[in-house]
Amino acid sequence: MRPTDAILFTLDDCSAAESGIQRFSMQHSSRPVFLNLLQIRMPVGALASIGHRVSGVLLAAGIPAAVYLLAMSLRSEAGFEHALALAGSLPVKAAAVLLAWALAHHLLAGIRHMLSDIGVGSPLLIARKTAYLVNLGALAVAVVAAGLLW
Repeated sequence: MRPTDAILFTLDDCSAAESGIQRFSMQHSSRPVFLNLLQIRMPVGALASIGHRVSGVLLAAGIPAAVYLLAMSLRSEAGFEHALALAGSLPVKAAAVLLAWALAHHLLAGIRHMLSDIGVGSPLLIARKTAYLVNLGALAVAVVAAGLLW
């Protein structure tokens, strides 16, 4: 084999490789794929896990508002009347129902996760059932809270 043959062979290999790359890039686009999360049916365990995170954020965000209302009510009699009027408004009642759901869901999901850590409820069927219990239990607490507030 002469040196020029090796160069020609290499050039032929490069053109074949380039055409293979072009075929691959036409079949597999590197463009991002849009995933519509509302069309994906998530397992109940995933919903319980996401709800646990969301409820934790809601509880952390609700603490300053609760402390503000408590401080306002303890400041004076007029402050108490103002806090009572705020607590009777529709947005605050809705926030209270949301926080009741968040507290119940976070508590129930936390217990579920701790039991799962020690091996209780780990099989898939039991894990699904406990996830349903967490989601439905928190919803029931929210409905009861709404019934008590209205």
